[in-house]
Amino acid sequence: MMLDAIADIGRDTRTGGYRRYAWNDADMQLREWFAGEAGARGMDLVEDGNGNQFAWWGAGADALMIGSHLDSVPDGGAYDGPLGVISSFAAVDRLRADGFVPRRPVVVANFADEEGARFGIACAGSQLVTGALEADKALGLKGRDGLTLAEVLTQRGRDPHAVGRTDLLDDVGTFVELHVEQGRSLVHSGSPVGVASSIWPHGRWRLDFCGEANHAGATVMADRRDPMQAYAATVLASRQLATEADARATFGRLEVEPGGTNAIPSRVRAWLDARAADEGALDRLVDDLVIQAQAAAAGGGTTVTLTEESLSPAVDFDGPLRDRLAGLLDAPVLPTGAGHDAGVLSAHLPTAMLFVRNPTGVSHSPAEVADDADCEAGVVALTAVVRELG
Repeated sequence: MMLDAIADIGRDTRTGGYRRYAWNDADMQLREWFAGEAGARGMDLVEDGNGNQFAWWGAGADALMIGSHLDSVPDGGAYDGPLGVISSFAAVDRLRADGFVPRRPVVVANFADEEGARFGIACAGSQLVTGALEADKALGLKGRDGLTLAEVLTQRGRDPHAVGRTDLLDDVGTFVELHVEQGRSLVHSGSPVGVASSIWPHGRWRLDFCGEANHAGATVMADRRDPMQAYAATVLASRQLATEADARATFGRLEVEPGGTNAIPSRVRAWLDARAADEGALDRLVDDLVIQAQAAAAGGGTTVTLTEESLSPAVDFDGPLRDRLAGLLDAPVLPTGAGHDAGVLSAHLPTAMLFVRNPTGVSHSPAEVADDADCEAGVVALTAVVRELG
């Protein structure tokens, strides 16, 4: 399958995971691959000022858009994102081979920086094109390498002044995104393909724990103002609070200053990813966790501040479209706790999602997998959807 053609791009040979971050060398290679696939099919390629790529089969308004993204989280898997893009090209191939002529334009999309691994904001490309993310804020985002998005775009030959909302999506009437399932609902249902019902609200917050740097050997425990202790207590509290609320709380990124093995930290900067079934539950989870963090910090003579970096509300996918696709495919309907570009676009046009079974349920990891037979079922399903809606 076409996944083999990009299997080595951005793959770390030590971990087996992918490091395809926005505008890095791997991402640029994937952009060239996408452009080549569009060209090989005679599709018109458009790249907007935000780096989103669109391959058009036909022209005009009320287009049917399919596709996903090609970037990854640190050491991500092979299927999250690319499966949707590759399945979209495969669906176009099958329809053309059958002599199908769409009634409306069909567009294959590669949305930029869906994972937010470099600049910290997920679904940046789709948020920018819809205006949900302001251009000035996006351009000022700084990656771990110290470069802003504006600087990176300039280095890659793009115009930072072109970043922001465009009218490109005004010609799109429907978006259907295929994605590997991030969970095991389809394993339990016995179905290779499912249809999404909703996306949990979710967000990212930065917690800055501040104390006093000091010597690890010369400073007695009673005299320490160690922010790491408050951070550790907060991590433990997050597990308890999320478990009690049947929610999700994850600390997956940490920066420690000054970072010496024999030095008590002066600052611990940690990023929280939190998700819940509804927005009220998410608010309570974060509020309760902040209370726990503040108590832990105060008890150790340190401080903590919270900064919201991104927040995505709950998404209910278009009901008539969801039900139509579930009936067409005879597929189960299931919610997801993971964010997607389809969730961003849902506020602007009818959107739907198809999930392909993941036998392990593992995602954002090299262990992410989908069987060839299930990937084939996903292509068959997406082909049927395009035939139905196109």
